[in-house]
Formats: sequence, structure tokens, C-alpha cells
Amino acid sequence: MPEYRRLLATRLASQWGDGLFQAGLAGAVLFNPERQAHPAEIAAGFAVLLLPYSLVGPFAGALLDRWDRKKVILVANLARAAFVVLTAAAVGAGLSGLPLYVFALIVMGIGRFVGSGLSASLPHVVPEDHLVEANALAATAGAVMSVVGAASAIGFRTLLGAGDGGSGWTTSIAVVGMLLSAFIASRFKAGVLGPDEVDESHNAMRAVARGLLDGAKATLRTPSVTASLAALLAHRAAFGVNLIITLLLMRYALEDVGILKAGIGGLGEVAIAGGAGILLAGVLTDRIVDRFGIKKTISGTLVLTAVAQLALGLPMTLISILAASFFLIFAGQVVKLCVDTAVQHDVGDEVRGRVFALYDTLFNVTQVTAVSITATVIPLDGRSPALIITAAGLYLVGLAAYLLLLARKRQAQHPALVREDDRSHPIG
Repeated sequence: MPEYRRLLATRLASQWGDGLFQAGLAGAVLFNPERQAHPAEIAAGFAVLLLPYSLVGPFAGALLDRWDRKKVILVANLARAAFVVLTAAAVGAGLSGLPLYVFALIVMGIGRFVGSGLSASLPHVVPEDHLVEANALAATAGAVMSVVGAASAIGFRTLLGAGDGGSGWTTSIAVVGMLLSAFIASRFKAGVLGPDEVDESHNAMRAVARGLLDGAKATLRTPSVTASLAALLAHRAAFGVNLIITLLLMRYALEDVGILKAGIGGLGEVAIAGGAGILLAGVLTDRIVDRFGIKKTISGTLVLTAVAQLALGLPMTLISILAASFFLIFAGQVVKLCVDTAVQHDVGDEVRGRVFALYDTLFNVTQVTAVSITATVIPLDGRSPALIITAAGLYLVGLAAYLLLLARKRQAQHPALVREDDRSHPIG
């Protein structure tokens, strides 16, 4: 499958650049000796970076179902490469607040747009009976490459310096990943990545304006997507709570333990632990679903994650935080792979881009909301057992929502008309 390998290479280059850019920016803002970060500032940064795109994303998703996806991915990569340079210049000049966030917003927003385009294109380069494995490999390899990019940023930061100047140069290196991704995407023939059909108005503005509504309608019409997405969003809310706890613990509370480091080095260790979890999820998810079926897989994952949240989160030591990062990110990736496959398998190609854009939007909004609420109550050093318990409760809320939506599906469909088998199909 040469086209699949090319699409995978496009994703890997793109996500390496994403990981490096995000880690470089985090180092510049959170672990810069010339700056100091507070919970409210961290929350504001996430809100400015993610929420504006979250409002635009579903409308932009319509373009993925209207225009040649090869061209969209190519142009988007070139555009964000330009804004990486502008962001790096802003970091190097010592800018903070709105000017810096605006440039970073555009880079992150276009990055999400590229990701949606790559996901929507996958069924065009892989036979349907290999879609699960291909999706697992792409998602896992891409996530691991993001971790490699983040680790690269930490290495470059060590060489180039932790201040504004060094952080600016480190952030600028991400442009290499974007340009390489654009070059690889340019090797596709026109139309290979879809869409095959255009279920859109000939008026581009009207097509864009319909994006949010069409994505929502297609999602609600597909119970397998709706139920799994509810479980994933619960994980993302808990992830947002854990994210700000981890950042503040690493910044203000934890100390080095042997070869393990706190500070930005600790965040690198968290990224490595999470990357290992993602890699394991990519290897095991398909086997787990084949053995237990999708309902038991997602339900069991949420229950075990709630337990791990309490057992590994409450001690709030460097070692327990790293262990929690591994397990929680592994669990989230298992559920995410189920959602990705549901969208790719059960949603029509003519609206798939809009559904993925809506998916990204809900993903972002949920995380930002969780981070913002957490920032209002968390102490500066991040030590809050109550928030750890709250995050565990979110997983159980996700489980209840998932089971409720599946029960509504069973009531709405006559058993003889249910298309998917819970055990043989990756999404129930």
C-alpha cells in the first residue's frame, strides 16, 4: 500500500513538528527563567490556543469535504510553517500575552486542520478490511512521533538555552517538520485522498457555514460514534484536570529522584511515559477488542482508569505521576482508536471531514473547559487530592454516558437491523 505509506510519512513529519513546537512553546512560557507561570495564565494560554479554532473548526471541516484534500494538507502545512517562524520570532523578542498567543493559535489551529484531513483521507488509501490496523498504526506512530518531537525540543533547548533567545530558536526548528510534511503530501496525485463525492452547496461560504450543523447531524445519526465519543470526552476532561496538576507539580512541588528529573525534564519523562502508553495501545487495542468486544473494552478501560487515577494520582510523587501518565494516556488512546475507527467506518465520506472537525472541536473545548475550571481552585504547587478524586469521577461519568447511549441505540434499532456485531466489528 504505497499510498498509505506516503500518507503515514506525511502524518509523522507533521506530528514531529507539532510535538517540537508545543514543547518548545511550553518551555518558553512555563519553564523560562525570565518568566513565571500561574494557574490562571496556563488556563488562559490553553483557551487562547484552542478555543478560537474550536469555534472555526467545524466550518473549516466542510472544506475537507469540498476541496481536494491533498491541496488542503499541502497548503495548510506551508501556511503553518510561516506562522511557526513568526511565533519563534515573538518568543525570541520576549513577547507575551496576546501577540504571542495569536501566532501560536494559528499554528495549532492549522495543525488540527491538517490532522482532520489526514484522518478523513485514510479510507482512500487502505482497504476497508485493514482499516482498523492501519488506523491504529497511523494514530500510534503519529502520537509517538509527537513525543519524539517534544523530546527533541528539550534537547535543542539544552543546547540553545532556556531563555527567550534559546526558546525562540528551539521553537523555530519545528518548521522542518511542516515543510517535510508539505513536500511528502505534494507527491500524491490529485484526487487520490478524496472526497469522491461533494455533498455541498456550490456556494463555498454557504458550504462552510453548514459545517457545524452537518457534522453534528452526522454524529447524532451514528450511535457508534456518539457513544464512544462521550466516553472519550470524559477522558479528555479528566486529562485536562491532570494536565494542569502535572504542570504545576513539575514546576513548583516535585524534586529530582535519582535519574528522574522534575521541571521541564520531568515533562519530558511524562511525554516518554505517555508515548509508551500510546505505543502499547496501538499494539493491544485491536486484540483486546477482538477478545472482549467493544462494549467491554471501553467500559473496562474507564473503570480501570478511574481506579488508577486514585491509586497513582493521590500520592503525587514523581514516580507515581510518571506511572499515572503511562496508564491514563494508554487508556485514552484505546478509547480514541475506537472513536477514530467508528468515524472512518460508519460515517459517509461526503461528511467525514466535518465529523472529524467537530470531533476535534469537542476534544479541544472539553480540555480547555476542564483546565480553566481547575485553574480557579488549584493551589499554586498543584497539590490537590480533591481534584484527583474529581478526575476519577469523570471517568465514571463517561462510563454512564457511554452505556446510556448504547442502551438508547439498542432500543432504537430492531436487533435484526443492527449492522455491527459487538465482537467482530471494532465499534459496537
